[in-house]
Amino acid sequence: MELNGYRIMWIFVFFDLPTETKKDRHNASKFRTNLLKDGFNMMQFSVYMRHCASSESADVHEKRVKLLLPPFGKVSVLRITDKQFGNIMNFWGKAEVPKPPGPVQLELF
Repeated sequence: MELNGYRIMWIFVFFDLPTETKKDRHNASKFRTNLLKDGFNMMQFSVYMRHCASSESADVHEKRVKLLLPPFGKVSVLRITDKQFGNIMNFWGKAEVPKPPGPVQLELF
């Protein structure tokens, strides 16, 4: 199967978790740590993203996010194609920052 920008997926996880109590802070920290363990990278403090080689791979990681959900707070998951991700514009202040490089893919014949 040929890899292309419409088949390769990116998953974004956006969240707003409570941090009022020690238990809330623990749950929020555990959620972020588990996202990192599953291969997500922090884009912003409450926005994590992960590259997936296919839609099927994205399905697996979306299911894992559902299993990691803390008891309280808001979590959203967004899936986009690599082609759509290629249009991202990142800014630090007024300076545009290039998008992070995608993972190196090895294509087997």
